[in-house]
Amino acid sequence: MKERVQKFGRFLSGMVMPNIGAFIAWGLIAAFFIPDGWFPNDTINGMVGPMLRFLLPILIGYTGGKAVGGQKGAVTGALATLGAIAATESTMFIGAMICGPLGGWCIKKFDKAMEGHIPAGFEMVVNNFSVGIIGAILAILSIYVIAPVCVTLTGWLGAGVQFLVDRSLLPLTAVLVEPAKVLFLNNAINHGVFTPIGTEQAMEMGKSILFMIESNPGPGLGLLLAYCVAGKGETRSSAGAAAVIQFVGGIHEIYFPYVLMNPIVILGPMIGNIVGIFTLSALGGGLAAAASPGSIIAEMLMTPRGGYLANIAGIGIAAVVSFFISVFLLKFFGKDASLEEAQAQVAASKAASKGQAIPAASAGASVSAKDVRKIVFACDAGMGSSAMGATMVRNKLKDAGITDIEV
Repeated sequence: MKERVQKFGRFLSGMVMPNIGAFIAWGLIAAFFIPDGWFPNDTINGMVGPMLRFLLPILIGYTGGKAVGGQKGAVTGALATLGAIAATESTMFIGAMICGPLGGWCIKKFDKAMEGHIPAGFEMVVNNFSVGIIGAILAILSIYVIAPVCVTLTGWLGAGVQFLVDRSLLPLTAVLVEPAKVLFLNNAINHGVFTPIGTEQAMEMGKSILFMIESNPGPGLGLLLAYCVAGKGETRSSAGAAAVIQFVGGIHEIYFPYVLMNPIVILGPMIGNIVGIFTLSALGGGLAAAASPGSIIAEMLMTPRGGYLANIAGIGIAAVVSFFISVFLLKFFGKDASLEEAQAQVAASKAASKGQAIPAASAGASVSAKDVRKIVFACDAGMGSSAMGATMVRNKLKDAGITDIEV
């Protein structure tokens, strides 16, 4: 069950994450040029609505279709997504997440059924017309079936979020978010759930607190600073650098091993995030668009005009609470553990969650340098642990004078 949830979450985030740059572009344009922005401009502001209604959902649908059915699936998924967009004024992020993979799946099944049955010389005709016909059918289907379902579902999700906000229960989402992050569901939660709903809220209100629930760097910063004070040996000496990478670089994955070596300390970031979300709710904090990666730089860039005090308070208070609780837990309930073993556990957990085998080299096998031409770090997003690992290995190879291995 856990593996299925992880796989589904990664698939959802895999449709949004490759396009997060477009979301950031939309957020920056909105933050700077809407009537209430820093530099109001009616002409530039004219892009905000079309980007949200057309560009972002079609990109998601295109990416989802490509993940399932390749390039033909991408085009079919985009066509199906356009049908859902045309049927309603609502933002069709959820519709795109359905239409994109559906288009890819349909074209994939068609290609499999036609394999070996296409006369020589008619391949291009069949390929082009199959995409056009299937895409047109799915676009019409989206108008009358998928779009109404998605509008209803979006309404339910929005009502659920509003229910939590009205009853001051939104901070309790941290009880689920923080443990889920350590299980590498951070991208799935942030980009698969919070980003679509938060983007629609930001269009209506200029900002959304949902963008800061998972991306807030404060709780992780507090935990790592606690290790600087109450940690022992290697964990204490390494926590300072990890804190800089997490807070400034936005790579939250770097603090996961520190939780896994002492699972009780998860209470620090969890309670810190609860207090942080409560502070943001009370002060009216939020971001104009998703902050990715979740660094203090990205958080500040995506903060709308007049929201800096609230957002800085939400991040700072979360860090302080996480710090003090983590220090207490480390002093009285912490146990001696090896950071190296915890990092290996992180690698094994991440590989297992993706159904991958641990590389032979990490299992103790001997690999000759002359046989290596390329080293690849891979993860579902490519912005967290894999990006950091690739940079570290690239630097080590450079220091060792090895220049013919691509990382």
